[in-house]
Amino acid sequence: MENMPKVKIGIVAVSRDCFPESLSVNRRKALVEAYTKKYDAENIYECPVCIVESEIHMVQALEDLKKNECNALVVYLGNFGPEISETLLAKHFDGPAMFVAAAEESGDSLTQGRGDAYCGMLNASYNLALRNVKAYIPEYPVGTAEECADMIEEFVPIARAVVALKDLKIISFGPRPLNFLACNAPIKQLYNLGIEIEENSELDLFEAFKKHEGDERIPAVVADMEKELGEGNMKPEVLPKLAQYELTLLDWVEAHKGYRKYVAIAGKCWPAFQTQFGFVPCYVNSRLTGRGIPVSCEVDIYGALSEFIGTAVSNDVVTLLDINNTVPADMYKEDIEGKFNYTHKDTFMGFHCGNTNSKKLAFCSMKYQLIMARNLPEEVTQGTLEGDITPGEITFYRLQSTADNKLRAYIAHGEVLPVATRSFGGIGIFAIPEMGRFYRHVLVEGNYPHHGAVAFGHYGKALYEVFKYIGVDVNEIGYNQPAGVRYPTENPFA
Repeated sequence: MENMPKVKIGIVAVSRDCFPESLSVNRRKALVEAYTKKYDAENIYECPVCIVESEIHMVQALEDLKKNECNALVVYLGNFGPEISETLLAKHFDGPAMFVAAAEESGDSLTQGRGDAYCGMLNASYNLALRNVKAYIPEYPVGTAEECADMIEEFVPIARAVVALKDLKIISFGPRPLNFLACNAPIKQLYNLGIEIEENSELDLFEAFKKHEGDERIPAVVADMEKELGEGNMKPEVLPKLAQYELTLLDWVEAHKGYRKYVAIAGKCWPAFQTQFGFVPCYVNSRLTGRGIPVSCEVDIYGALSEFIGTAVSNDVVTLLDINNTVPADMYKEDIEGKFNYTHKDTFMGFHCGNTNSKKLAFCSMKYQLIMARNLPEEVTQGTLEGDITPGEITFYRLQSTADNKLRAYIAHGEVLPVATRSFGGIGIFAIPEMGRFYRHVLVEGNYPHHGAVAFGHYGKALYEVFKYIGVDVNEIGYNQPAGVRYPTENPFA
């Protein structure tokens, strides 16, 4: 994916000076060997400068990590570990940090070969809290070399998201459409997360668009669109304008990202957009999102942020959909009941006008936007990418600063069913276990807007850790609780 960092994790072994240093040296070597046998060796760097036993060693390790361009850190307790130096290492490292510890190898080596890292992890966690240092600690952070290698691989997408957010700028073109208070975006929390935001008028965007008339690059972009759409190219006459708009956005990103490395866009798409630009931007939004530059609809700033996080975690295309409409009872009975293990209330339709990338649609065609065409000439509503969303596993999620300016999030695993939607737009029939209760006691109760981000796969574990790492209170991360587990606001007599 473009617009995403490459994670390089520096592995630093630590040792308490009253334990054999060789334990940490040999266990670090075994860990690196286990990782490179199974995963991409370019993801990690073995810090050979020293085993960290003191503050001086800590500084030497930091210098080596910086020299080798590491942007994430694994502190590996090969034995009990020096609780001060190891936590200072995480404190002064400029990037996300993870702590893991070595399990004992054999019952035959429990005298000189016993490392007590199981004990050391407790002191490490205590010292991290004393210093207000954030660190990722896996669910069970003690393991063999192979088990710790698996833990590090799980850290890669978490680290990628945290690294990316530190260098993110969100560019918005507003204001939000009338009656879209749901997309309200208190920006204070963006600054708290270290994210920059540039808010622009859609008039600024329109001026930039006009300046791209006759751009010599337009024919090449049109050709690329034609190749992507194939037989789904139902409105070829609008492609030059769409290409002009795509170039406008890409040039704006390059000219305005400033000192930041990564960008997401919260775009305007109605009501004046169609009449002034002469098209709708959905298809262009889908193309940029497919390249790793998420573009949300309706100036949804936290929607764009959510998409960006999902792109970083999944390293794949995401989308933004309305949690839109119920599945009709007759359709449920005909196409779902008895064929899939979901109740009617577990299902709903996720929809948006046409912003989902073609790679995530079972079939697609670029045409006009039906809802807008009810009130406007059809020719100015062209530019949506319609089709049923590809069946398979999904994660529905969102990070939001709600009306009280507090960070909250939700995550739910589910799937897109292989059932024809019989409808329009970019749309799919979604099934999430216990969706009815989740809808009422997380989405409605938590005052979330109708937009939700969708990652194509089950990424809840990593997303949960990312949200924790960036400061969302775990009590403010909602999820679809299984049957029999009551939500705090759920009526016990219902």
